[in-house]
Amino acid sequence: MQKTFIGPRLRRLRTERGETQAQLARALGVSASYVNLLENNQRSVSVPILLRLMEVTGIDWRDIAEDDEATHLADLRAALADPLFAVDRPDLAQLRAALVHSPGLVAAFVKLHHSYRAATEQLLTLGAAGDAPASPEGVIHDLFRRNRNHFRDLEDAALRFWPAPVPPDEVYGALKSRLRAAGIRVRLVSVAEMPHSLRRLDEAAGEVLLSEALDHPNRVFQLLHVAGLLDQRGRIDALLDRSGIPPGHDRARCRVELANYFAAAVLMPYDPFLAEARASKYDFDHLATRFGVSFEQACHRATTLQREGAQGVPFFFLRIDRAGNVTKRFNATEFQLAEYGGACPRLELHMAFRIPGRIVPQFVEMPDASQYFVFSRTVDRPSFGRQAQDHRLSVAMGCAIRHAGDIGYAEAFRLSGAGATGIGINCRVCPRPNCDQRAHQAVVLTRPLDERHRGATRFES
Repeated sequence: MQKTFIGPRLRRLRTERGETQAQLARALGVSASYVNLLENNQRSVSVPILLRLMEVTGIDWRDIAEDDEATHLADLRAALADPLFAVDRPDLAQLRAALVHSPGLVAAFVKLHHSYRAATEQLLTLGAAGDAPASPEGVIHDLFRRNRNHFRDLEDAALRFWPAPVPPDEVYGALKSRLRAAGIRVRLVSVAEMPHSLRRLDEAAGEVLLSEALDHPNRVFQLLHVAGLLDQRGRIDALLDRSGIPPGHDRARCRVELANYFAAAVLMPYDPFLAEARASKYDFDHLATRFGVSFEQACHRATTLQREGAQGVPFFFLRIDRAGNVTKRFNATEFQLAEYGGACPRLELHMAFRIPGRIVPQFVEMPDASQYFVFSRTVDRPSFGRQAQDHRLSVAMGCAIRHAGDIGYAEAFRLSGAGATGIGINCRVCPRPNCDQRAHQAVVLTRPLDERHRGATRFES
């Protein structure tokens, strides 16, 4: 059985309650020295002590015993992969020790590095003039990242959404009936009546309008999104309150994404979806058909399969437009995703536009030598008319190479990672000096340019 260490959480709980180690020890019926050992992670917590702690403090055991070390370790390793730390980078044992003994300091360091990286990329993208506000997409990414792409409360609520199982072909009608009972009628409207909009909720009028431009799976998803906004408002707001996200545009965007999360959890229940994903070796066309969703929705759902004890393959999800702009990103891996500007041009994510609807597999290697299996495919957006045709985006799903054997798309390839394509986050922060796809001079490359010699690009000599 895996040992459970609760040192930092126990210390924080005790200090929040204004107790000394001796006082907590008396309440638990143990010695003060034992509490000291627990707080310093020199002893794992036993089940009887954990139960007694629940009885004394009234907390949920998952709030103190849930192990998020893997996520914090991944965040710390990602920060230290920055070329700034190329010399004397701490090894894995040192990082684990820092997490055990100084978790607060590690969190502060990761937060500081994230702010540095965001400020650097914003300045490079927007220039020094004017304000560079934090990206709402960055706030969303960080919210999901902190929660390991998994929200237990929303998963539990999704399981309780239907009083009795509803067959997939009856979900749309059942949703309309449920909303009607709540005083909200659903009306399908023409593109001419609601141009450039796909869905509009008017609570005052008791009406939700859906555009004819939506196909059936997306009509279902939009109604579940509305149900999430209405039924789960208190739960979502409580989650955002705990995350410390203030009112404003960022909070509204987070609320939208959390309602999307709830909708996906209803359509693709956790255990059946995970079982089907494993059985099909993560065949996302099959999963989309099986659960009546789109390819993109099935991919996104796979990134959330991170429940403790029943985890799927940890994926990252990246979506770009034709210009290479990152339009959505979620991450359950150590892979560093571009936030501003474009993704790395050597990712076959861009190649997918040349062969729409086909899976494009690739093995890649980051500058820190970590390797990943990535597969990309285009997805179509709703079309409003002949002036808005071919609104494709490209999505990529990736996992650490050690999980490639679980992915059917990798079956035709050697899984050693030999010959993996070298990529970076994006050109502005990539340390690869001789990349023939470089579009910008990276801030981390400071070697003087020799004007007498022309390399593969104008940025190298």
